[in-house]
Amino acid sequence: MSNVTVNRAADNIRVLSAAMVEKAKSGHPGGAMGGADFINILFSEYLNYDPNDRNWVNRDRFYLDPGHMSPMLYAQLALTGAYTMEEIAHFRQWGSPTPGHPEVDFSRGVENTSGPLGQGHTMAVGAAITEKFLVERFGKWMSHNIYTFISDGGIQEEISQGAGRIAGYLGLNNLVMFYDSNDIQLSTKTDAVTTEDTAKKYEAWGWSVMTIDGNDADEIRKAMDAAQAETEKPFLIIGKTIMGKGAVKADGSSFERMVSTHGQPLSAAGASFDDTIKNLGGNPENPFLVFEDVAAYYTSVNEKKAAYAAAKKAEQAEWEKANPALAAKFAKFFSGEAPEVDFSAIEQKAGAATRAASATVLGVFADQVENMIVSSADLANSDKTDGFLKKTKAFEKGDFSGQFLQSGVTELTMASIANGMALHGGVIPVVGTFFVFSDYMKPAVRIAALQQLPVKYVWTHDAFRVGEDGPTHQPIEQEAQIRLMEKLKNHHGNNSMMVLRPADVEESTVAWEMALNNTQTPTALILSRQNIKNLPGSNYQQALQAKRGAYIVEKDADKPDVVLLASGSEVATLVEGAIKLRAEKGLKIQIVSVISEGVFRNQDKAYQTEVLPNDVPRFGLTAGLPVTLEGLVGANGSVWGLDHFGYSGPYTVLDEKFGFTAENVFNKVVELLSK
Repeated sequence: MSNVTVNRAADNIRVLSAAMVEKAKSGHPGGAMGGADFINILFSEYLNYDPNDRNWVNRDRFYLDPGHMSPMLYAQLALTGAYTMEEIAHFRQWGSPTPGHPEVDFSRGVENTSGPLGQGHTMAVGAAITEKFLVERFGKWMSHNIYTFISDGGIQEEISQGAGRIAGYLGLNNLVMFYDSNDIQLSTKTDAVTTEDTAKKYEAWGWSVMTIDGNDADEIRKAMDAAQAETEKPFLIIGKTIMGKGAVKADGSSFERMVSTHGQPLSAAGASFDDTIKNLGGNPENPFLVFEDVAAYYTSVNEKKAAYAAAKKAEQAEWEKANPALAAKFAKFFSGEAPEVDFSAIEQKAGAATRAASATVLGVFADQVENMIVSSADLANSDKTDGFLKKTKAFEKGDFSGQFLQSGVTELTMASIANGMALHGGVIPVVGTFFVFSDYMKPAVRIAALQQLPVKYVWTHDAFRVGEDGPTHQPIEQEAQIRLMEKLKNHHGNNSMMVLRPADVEESTVAWEMALNNTQTPTALILSRQNIKNLPGSNYQQALQAKRGAYIVEKDADKPDVVLLASGSEVATLVEGAIKLRAEKGLKIQIVSVISEGVFRNQDKAYQTEVLPNDVPRFGLTAGLPVTLEGLVGANGSVWGLDHFGYSGPYTVLDEKFGFTAENVFNKVVELLSK
């Protein structure tokens, strides 16, 4: 195929991109027009996919980092038949499958939700690790490549350092990244904010790097061929591109390289939309068209892609026939179903910290869940994910036979890599760190919730009881923040996240059972550093009630005088306070453990009323902000929590100073009932 037709296809992408933004009266045409040459060459000549089965598990993946360049992606996918002209003409409109930033839709070739810069290419790193993990277990017949596209903004985001370091350290030669280096950002040119040598930076991390004219088809092919030949390192192609390539003014003079084309329609930026479309070979009266020669070209492209996929599927069928046990395992990995684990057989040490109980469960997973990948931000021996690590080993360059990723001190990168693992499919990602550092992870947690990814978060050191480490390490507001995600609904009307804070070791086992079985959304486990007394009568069977989000731990009468409720280690404090309330005031107490308000609020009304009777005063105890429990306690109850940061000191002293004692529970309940 001559470059004449290939370049016409790239211009077609430019026309459609500009037209989408112009019709919507909002968007980012400039970058899309500049990046069109690379994405066109990638999809037509290098990316392996099945146009008739875009969910094919062994397809190459393409992860877009700059989500604002969605017009480029939609236009490219339209050439392959994934979108109609009508659909892209409704860009950014209500109910359209072409939102302003791409939202994951495998059936249309959109591999990830993107928008917050830096996360898209980091998800690609996670996918590349996953491909290595799976090839190690099933063979090179399933090998495929991971491609990603990054912009100046993504290169500058801090997350790129973690992604670049990890990809280079692990030698992810299955990862190819195109850096659309057009030297223009949204409000300035790049030389106003940086003079770094990007090539040398990535070379220092262990990448192969090639700098090319990113608008030249032959140079793109040369770089892509070099990337395919690389056997030791991830490959970065720095493509020097032209922002707004092809844009002109009404007099025909060039309007390329203008900052104004970055974030607004061409006509608003000072270019002539009609003359630009004409300049690119389109019809300004009806720009939403695929050129005839381009349509014919992509018909032949799709035929070749389908033939390649058919051959690979035939190869897989032969492998499955020769390896039935492995084939069954492969199918199970990609089924999306939770693995089978006998949680009732897990023996916990009574009175241990819930992080230790989590380590016990993770040790079982290491033996029984072969497709789980666990990672920790340099805290495995403290967040106790080493319960898993002790039974496997960490990934190394050239060796992905283990199941543990040593992320280093980079929580956001780790969480985003986990998103990429979940997007790729075939594995169950788990990531761990201290709960207070969940703040570093929240942007990736939010994207996980948007994409409905079943990533598991192990957040330990769950309260001010971290003690001597002081306020920087003592989570106070974190639980209130993350529990808001339980109240937020996703596009399917379900809670966007499950958040679990178990009250003892047996609840910890059940929490992990809930997490493993939650295959639809992210799950957070919030775990203690300090030991916690087991709840009265605690065992696995009793703790199974936690699956309903909240349950009655103790009940003195059908109509109690007061309901005491909490999550985590505060439940044990309520138990101690109840003993004093019964002995000195003769009160009838109902104690409730609330592992998850979100799960509890999804139960039937009769059960909710049984656990929290409407006409009984309620007292809540939380080591965080009172708002964490106010929705459960109601207007006529009270919550004892914190309205200040923590302090450095032994946790037993802090319990006393902050009022997390049986004595204070007694006083506050008496005060509540005297009103």
